[in-house]
Amino acid sequence: MSTSTKWFLIIIGILGLSGLAIFSLLYISLKSVSSYEEEVITGHGDKIAVVELKGVILTSEDIVRQLKKFREDRSIRGILFRVDSPGGGVVASQEIYQEVLNTKIQGKPVVVSMGSLAASGGYYVSCPANKIVANSGTLTGSIGVISQFMEYDSLLGKIGVSVNTIKSGKFKDAGNPFRKMTADDKEYFQKLMNDVHKQFINAVEIQRKLEHDSIVAYADGRVFTGEQALNMGLVDTIGTYEDAIKILAKLAGIHGEPSIVKERKRGLTFIDYLLGNTKVGELFGLKEKLLEQPILQYRMVQGF
Repeated sequence: MSTSTKWFLIIIGILGLSGLAIFSLLYISLKSVSSYEEEVITGHGDKIAVVELKGVILTSEDIVRQLKKFREDRSIRGILFRVDSPGGGVVASQEIYQEVLNTKIQGKPVVVSMGSLAASGGYYVSCPANKIVANSGTLTGSIGVISQFMEYDSLLGKIGVSVNTIKSGKFKDAGNPFRKMTADDKEYFQKLMNDVHKQFINAVEIQRKLEHDSIVAYADGRVFTGEQALNMGLVDTIGTYEDAIKILAKLAGIHGEPSIVKERKRGLTFIDYLLGNTKVGELFGLKEKLLEQPILQYRMVQGF
């Protein structure tokens, strides 16, 4: 091996190791765990807490943790739940719903302030609140359930690939993306959808104190504006975020302007500052968004 070749390989090795080191540092920075702390934003009176639910509901842990923490904090007089979400997983939505209900039952008022979108699971988690405040142009409702299944069999057939499945039960591979769905499969999943849809309708009926038949009439997945939702009894009043704060303060017996407490992220990495408002999860969480979506979803379907 010539001297020039050896030097070439050494340089390539150094560059490779340097690239690996840089990638490792970036990965560690991106994956760093942020801590949270409470921050008083405005006001000088008694405290209310703000819990924000933004985007698709994939998990419930963080929202449930915040609701529970603020509920048990005696210095917090009430909770403003800001919802701006198209919905998401059925179970995650139900867990958040239950925590909102628990908070109200234990005597701490919860007021929901709807953002531009509080549909399907976003509406479901709002139902148990003491009051729901929507803007006139808020899109809400979408009382329904959805489950989508990919089918790859036609594509694989074109390249000469097939999949053999061994199973012990008729429906064990129902929803298998490597074969077409049968009529029995569709009936099986439809029954699941109908049952979970009924759970959604029952929750709205109980928490909003509405007639069953009136809910069923528009529980077909449609969204409504805030004005329409008010006329249907799905929300309590039309108002802004600031209006919701005033309503909560009154429910909590607070005189004057309340102090607003909410969690803020600490320990931001260099990459966080570099990307600004861009969420790292939106850039690197494509696998979770595409492949790990909940099977059953209280979610409004949106275009790309």
